[in-house]
Amino acid sequence: MFSKKKNTSKLDSDQRQLYENARARALQKKRLFQHFVIFLVGAVLFIVLNVVIGYQEDFMPLGYNWFVWAILAWSFFFFIHVINVWVTNSFMGKEWEQKQLEKLVARQKERIAELQQKVDRDYPLSKDQEDPIITDSTEPRIIEPKTTDKNY
Repeated sequence: MFSKKKNTSKLDSDQRQLYENARARALQKKRLFQHFVIFLVGAVLFIVLNVVIGYQEDFMPLGYNWFVWAILAWSFFFFIHVINVWVTNSFMGKEWEQKQLEKLVARQKERIAELQQKVDRDYPLSKDQEDPIITDSTEPRIIEPKTTDKNY
């Protein structure tokens, strides 16, 4: 019962990845909602401070009360947060990120293959060498020197 190894298949890792993506997305939406609630409470607090209590009543940059500018600035940042959660993440989510990573890896492999061909063309190995230093462009291996002299 306890000695059996758990089967870790590809399906389990895919399900785990889906769960992590869903969890991260839910956390993003939760933080956006929290930001909205704090924004509403803060805006009401600014209005109460200025209009009801009279804090900095005479401070009117560009002809408007200071709380109007504070709420507008905060609205701008909240709008950026909304765009980030609902628009940007929809177009550039995990699927987009995975595709971009695959493209970059493919491009790097092509570049490595081109460089290997150039090296092979510019510096060909002589016919008497049995083992080339690099046999595969993806897995280099270390070749020990062939010597018969034992006292270095």
